[in-house]
This record gives sequence, C-alpha cells and structure tokens, in this order.
Amino acid sequence: MLVVAGAGSTAICADLGARTIREEIDAMEVLGIDPIHRLVVPRVLASMLVATLLNGLVITVGLVGGFLFGVYLQNVSGGAYLATLTLITGLPEVVIATIKAATFGLIAGLVGCYRGLTVRGGSKGLGTAVNETVVLCVIALFAVNVILTTIGVRFGTGR
Repeated sequence: MLVVAGAGSTAICADLGARTIREEIDAMEVLGIDPIHRLVVPRVLASMLVATLLNGLVITVGLVGGFLFGVYLQNVSGGAYLATLTLITGLPEVVIATIKAATFGLIAGLVGCYRGLTVRGGSKGLGTAVNETVVLCVIALFAVNVILTTIGVRFGTGR
C-alpha cells in the first residue's frame, strides 16, 4: 500500500503543484471556482476508491493463492481449507482491512493535494514538494497504521 500511496500522492502533488506554479489555481479563484471542490475533492475520493478496490483485489488474490498453495502443494483438501478458513479470518478482519485501506487512500490524497497546492519556488520547489510528499505519506501512513491496527486488535475477533 505504501508504494501505491506514494505513487498516487506524488502524481497528485505534481499535477496540482504544476497548476499552482502556472497560477491556474489563482485564476480559478478569480473566476469564482473553488479549487478545493473542483480539484481536491475528486482526487481524494478517487484515492480512497482505488485503495479500497485494490485492497479487495489483494484479499481475493491472497485467499485464492492460499487455496492453491494448500490444495496443490500441501495436499490439503479443498473442503478442509474452506472449512478452516473462518478460524484465521472473518468479516471483522475484512471490515478492518477495508477501513484501513480507505483511510490510507484518504491520507495519501490529502497529503498530495496539500503539498501540491502549497508549492513555492518554481520547478525546483515542485521537485522538492514531490519528494516531501513521499516522506510525509510514509510517516503519516505508518502512524495511522499503528493506531488503526491497535483499534482493530482491540475490537476485532482476537484471532
């Protein structure tokens, strides 16, 4: 998730930063167009959606991969794998993972938008802002992951 968040947030930062440097954001405000509603909200919502969908894909691939590994390499029957699947995971874990993914997408989108809209110093400043975006994303995602994991363990099933 860090790689995807880093790539997405830096792309957002670069796009909005270039618009900021070219004074497109100021021009939008002069025209009475709110850049937050027009540029930031769609990017943040898209980041959340992509992170959530990617999470669902990763969960599906993980379960199918575990099934194939267990059945074909460990000689476990398919029925036994499916019967014991609920011992290691369940709906609470999927819900927690989905909440974490959406939160990670939210943070990545917000960090990218913030750094992109606050760029100063021309092209060099934009490069610095993109690098700072990666660092801020990693730090923020790590901190939020610790908090959400703690909450998830406390209110999860305890498996």
